Amino acid sequence: MPTECPRVLVIDDEPQIRRFLRISLGSQGFEVVEAASGTMGLDQAKAGGVDLVLLDLGLPDMDGQSILESLRRHSDVPVIVLSVREQEDEKVRALDNGANDYVTKPFGIRELLARIRAVLRRHQNAASVPETSRYRHGGVAIDLESRQVLRDGAMVHLTPKEYAVLAQLVRHAGRVVTQTQLLREIWGPVHAHDSHYLRIVISKLRHKLGDDPQSPALLQTEAGVGYRLLTTSGEDA
Repeated sequence: MPTECPRVLVIDDEPQIRRFLRISLGSQGFEVVEAASGTMGLDQAKAGGVDLVLLDLGLPDMDGQSILESLRRHSDVPVIVLSVREQEDEKVRALDNGANDYVTKPFGIRELLARIRAVLRRHQNAASVPETSRYRHGGVAIDLESRQVLRDGAMVHLTPKEYAVLAQLVRHAGRVVTQTQLLREIWGPVHAHDSHYLRIVISKLRHKLGDDPQSPALLQTEAGVGYRLLTTSGEDA
């Protein structure tokens, strides 16, 4: 856990849900902060001091997807979406916008607590490894410390999930990172077998980094296993 008493921000307009989470999480040692609107939730999240956000998508003043996008522009605080929306497209959009996990309402508190612990654990493990790695291959330069990705000197815009996958590959440059490892670390254990998420992200990364999918010089697929960020002598950190 990131602190002795992790602070959870609940952004949900339903008083019953907030009360249920306040009591349930409080009994497990969490400090719960509540917001009944997206605007209030964003203000509290931006003020800092929050270890995790539980976010409803159907808020009265703004859509939860917009909150996610706004939050990810300035913070990497873990976010678990709690929503009645069951459509796959909605889940994929939330994950692409930077959500760490997606739980459909109604949910069991034991399952939610397990997911909260898993998300906090992954976030803590990621934070314990200083992002100082630098990688250079041809015209591609990546600096994890400054979160910059350049192609031929121009900044490359990546979505949160695209950056997270690329960062994992940079940290293990030259070695195969399994599909399961990437899916577990970035999308969460419940998505450990959703390899199509990963294929889409890798395809987009190749396009943005100028890597030919027919003859990759940067992102190599190890069929049925995972992906490897190729290195050349003296070019990788």
